[in-house]
This record gives sequence, C-alpha cells and structure tokens, in this order.
Amino acid sequence: MIVSDGGAFSQMISAPLGLRAEKPRSTGLTMVIDKGLGFSTLTDILEVGAAYVDLFKFGFGTSPLYPEPILRRKLGLLSEVEVLACPGGTLGEIAWLQGSYTDYLQRCQSIGFTAMEVSDGTIELPASDRQKAIAQAKDIFPVVVSEIGKKLSHSMDIVNCARSVIADLNAGSDYVIIEGRESGEGVGVYDANGKVLDNLVQTFIDELPAWARKKVIWEAPKKQQQVEFIRRFGSDVNLGNIPAGDLLALECLRLGLRADTLVLAMQASHPHRNPTAQ
Repeated sequence: MIVSDGGAFSQMISAPLGLRAEKPRSTGLTMVIDKGLGFSTLTDILEVGAAYVDLFKFGFGTSPLYPEPILRRKLGLLSEVEVLACPGGTLGEIAWLQGSYTDYLQRCQSIGFTAMEVSDGTIELPASDRQKAIAQAKDIFPVVVSEIGKKLSHSMDIVNCARSVIADLNAGSDYVIIEGRESGEGVGVYDANGKVLDNLVQTFIDELPAWARKKVIWEAPKKQQQVEFIRRFGSDVNLGNIPAGDLLALECLRLGLRADTLVLAMQASHPHRNPTAQ
C-alpha cells in the first residue's frame, strides 16, 4: 500500500492529498454496498482492499437470500479483516413491520453481523419508535448507523433532516447516513442526473454543529459525487453505498491518485495556477 511501509511505491511516491488514518478510523469511513457478492469475489476484493473499507452493507433485503453457510462464511471473513458488516435497513424495516424486530436483531448477532442499520426509508416510523429501534440495536451491536431520507421521495426537508441527525445521534446512533440509494439519482441531495444540489448540502451543514458533521455518511455511489464531497469536506469525508468494485478507485480519489482529485492537491500548492494549462 502506498500509505504504509509495505507498499511497492512507498519509498518514492507520496499521496498528493496526504496520508489517511489506518483502521479503526472514526472519520473518512468507506461503506461498501454488497448487492450479492459470492464468497470468492468477496475474498478477492478484501485481499486487495480490506484496509480501505470500514463497513460492508448487505444491501436492502439480500441477506435472507444467501444459503446460511455462505452468509456465515462471508461475515466471518469480514470480521477477520476488521470490516464491520450490517444488513440493509430495509430488512430491519420489514422486521419492524412484521413485529419481529427484537428477534431479528438477536438473529443478526448470532449469524455474525457486527453492526446494524436502522432506517424508515419505506415505512412510516414515528420519532419515538425510531429512537426505540436505535436504542434496541445499540444494546446488542457496538456500532449502529441510522439512515435519514425516503427512498421513493424526490424531495427532502433539509432543515428537518439535520434535526433528525442530531436526534438519532442522541438516541445512540454512531453515524447517520443521508439517503442516496444505490442509484444516486433523484433522491436526497441529488437531482435526477445525480448532480449534487449545492444549496441543500450547504443548508444541511449550516444546521449541524461541528461534532455532528463528522458523524454524517453521504451515500455517494457515483464518481462525480465522491469527487464533490472530497472537494467540499476533504479526504476524510464519510462516504457510503460505494460499489464493491470501486473500492480502490475511491481510495485513489481520497489520496489524490486520480486526476479528479490530483488537481485539488495541485491547486492547494499553487492556488493561482491552472493545472490544465500546461
């Protein structure tokens, strides 16, 4: 790795945007979405990228579709390389809707999940029930992430969203995800083409105290979204819903090892020079 003494180029090339903290990290988290990886594929990804991923989310309701031995093997492998793993929030919503939420949490723990996501992206969950769901999860799991935003809505009350972040953190969430879905289009802070809506992001940030901003995970499945958040908040911004195959590509963006963010390092060194003019 370029960020360690064992890297093939560590003696001659430094990261243009600076080194990143090693795991376990409290900022600069990368949450990968797993939409159905087999064990061999996961092994390959972690063989080269375990140092760069902090949380694996088994997207939406995919967890019950795996044969249990395969699911347990995947979770065991993730635990071995110190990657947290949680089921998708939608699965928890179904458990809540069907009255089996407590049993669901216990089952997830017994199978080998090491984190839990709490959301109400599809169902309606009153604030008191949401706080209860977070607290119940926190009683069992060391790390709980909650998610804010509706999956099928194209509008977001961004001020209320910021207030909900603080409420979730106070209820026991360790991090709060801002909904972006796996498409990154027409939801949350994105327009129909996936462009970041600057005014929504800025209003949201202005409503949050500094300590809470560090606890936000932006779902950003598209490269241009990742670049924008790194430009705004730096390499240690928390990003989620990263496709598994893009894990190293994102880390390159964080370090300045891609043109999209190398220019940021060049501009910082020479603020009055246009890096594309040469």
